[in-house]
Amino acid sequence: MTSSPQSLHRVNYAAPRSFGILLKANLKETLFPDDPFHEIKNEPISRRFLKGAQYFVPIFEWLPKYSFKLFKYDLLAGITIASLAIPQGISYAKLANIPPIIGLYSSFVPPLIYAVFGSSKHLAVGTVAACSLLIAAIIEEKVNANDNMPLYLSLVFTATLFSGLVQTALGLLRLGILVDFLSHSTITGFMGGTAIIICLQQLKGMLGLKHFTTHTDVVSVLRAIFHNRKEWKWESAVVGIIFLTFLQFTRFVKNKKPKLFWVSAIAPMVTVIVGCLFAYFAHAEKHGIQIVGHLSKGINPSSIHLLNFDPKYISAPIKAGVIAAMISLAEGIAIGRSFAIIRNEQIDGNKEMIAIGLMNIFGSFTSCYLTTGPFSKTAVNFNAGCKTAMSNVVMSICMMLTLLFLAPLFSYTPLVSLSAIIMSAMLGLIDYDKAYHLFKTDKFDFCICMAAFFGVSFISMDIGLMLSVGLALIRALLYIARPATCKLGLISETGLYRDVEQYPDANGIAGFLILKLGSPIYFANCNYIRERILRWIRDERSLTISKGNEIEFLLLELGGITSIDITGVETLLEIRRCVEAKGIKMILVNPRLGVLEKLMVTESIDTVTKESVFLTIEDAIDACRFSLKCSDQMKTENLAIV
Repeated sequence: MTSSPQSLHRVNYAAPRSFGILLKANLKETLFPDDPFHEIKNEPISRRFLKGAQYFVPIFEWLPKYSFKLFKYDLLAGITIASLAIPQGISYAKLANIPPIIGLYSSFVPPLIYAVFGSSKHLAVGTVAACSLLIAAIIEEKVNANDNMPLYLSLVFTATLFSGLVQTALGLLRLGILVDFLSHSTITGFMGGTAIIICLQQLKGMLGLKHFTTHTDVVSVLRAIFHNRKEWKWESAVVGIIFLTFLQFTRFVKNKKPKLFWVSAIAPMVTVIVGCLFAYFAHAEKHGIQIVGHLSKGINPSSIHLLNFDPKYISAPIKAGVIAAMISLAEGIAIGRSFAIIRNEQIDGNKEMIAIGLMNIFGSFTSCYLTTGPFSKTAVNFNAGCKTAMSNVVMSICMMLTLLFLAPLFSYTPLVSLSAIIMSAMLGLIDYDKAYHLFKTDKFDFCICMAAFFGVSFISMDIGLMLSVGLALIRALLYIARPATCKLGLISETGLYRDVEQYPDANGIAGFLILKLGSPIYFANCNYIRERILRWIRDERSLTISKGNEIEFLLLELGGITSIDITGVETLLEIRRCVEAKGIKMILVNPRLGVLEKLMVTESIDTVTKESVFLTIEDAIDACRFSLKCSDQMKTENLAIV
């Protein structure tokens, strides 16, 4: 096969890179895809040290530029989210079956830690319902909160520590990719299922029940509600419905008039205050309406001595900590990114993991349980006009003052008001529109969503999550094991080669079969790629022979193949042997650097021959056309002789 070298672009056969260079490049792309230090490569050492400190501790970057003008906005936002943090802290602590004061503690120390290490301007730190219920569900498999509260509480703090350690490790190792396994479909289904369970569980408070179940599935919760129907208190139900109606009305007002977001933001605090006044003056306890009970003054006591690593119980906090760590990271980072995008800003996911992890580590030492960035509080913080993470500091100071002076006043908070607050918040987590959108656009994503939803609702939270993630992994593996291949044809008007299925006007070239491979070639998909290429040849030959043409050249466009392993190289050689047995010559087009290097170091390029590797499809066709014409001429001459 000959060609005019002047008419062809040359393939670069530079010496393959060394293992050290490849390892460094791959690690850089894996761990530092954003290349965070590119701006300071040529700076003096002192400058690099300062920039490094600002990168790892963001407060060093924004605090020197801080002004009173910014503080005015952050002060208002901080006070607003503090008014939301108090009722949410008490409510979610009850959801986790821990003393309500722990919920208030959890909004004091963690926000201070996040303000130092967090990269988001808008994220507001606090406890979340899903993780509260998850931790309670898993730890109660080992210890019942009602039977042994000190032991139960120690395991909650230990689970928080493990969550913090996992989150910090993921951030330091820059392994945020692991959080991506929790897809939007999984999170949507998980949150929806969790919301259903939490709403049903709040019927305990709404109906004034004293006995309930520790299980979290729908069947167990409904069975407990109706089994204890003799404990139902109509007074509690009436008060709960009134509070829930009020809270839902404020949400309706916020949705209709977004500028009135503060109406919905202060509604939980109004509910708590009105509930306290009602319980105090109406002697609610005498009418079967339970209250929170004693809340002591004082800021967070140390809880280091309460951490429990007893082998008999350690499996529960480890399991709860790891699962809650992943969920809280996915929620916190996704929410932070969502609000940053609105302002055309970016946040660093790895720094967010470190910040969330550190605040949970310090939180576990100071009587706090798991915290992250809840959507409701962050939305309020954003709408209130926060400018920096200083709003978290303001909220923390407000919580400190509450703990020092006002905590006992919330002792009269009716449990039914907390149940109404939780139910109102959870109803907003059931994203019907998102689920319907998934059903209309991607049935497999919808199945992933429903696996999480029904798994959480009818089995357990951890099983539902694993079912959904398992389905998502199966889908990813299918993409890897069954990569897309397509036949290319020439669009005469443009001179471009495109998928003939997508562009029916694209025409094949007589004597050529041009295939594009669009995925890395690994051991998992080698057999499929080989069989698919041979099937393309079989189908194409059945069409071309009927038209009097034959396939003489197989062109494999490799531009979409980013990498190849040894099994993949052997597969290419095997395909070459198979097609040559059929009288077809295999040509490689546009191999990427990693693929070409692997062919060179394995010496496979000598088997394929460099004359069979081209930079473009046009070059390959031009080079092969003479051979094709010669074969046609010989056939014509043979026919003439006969």
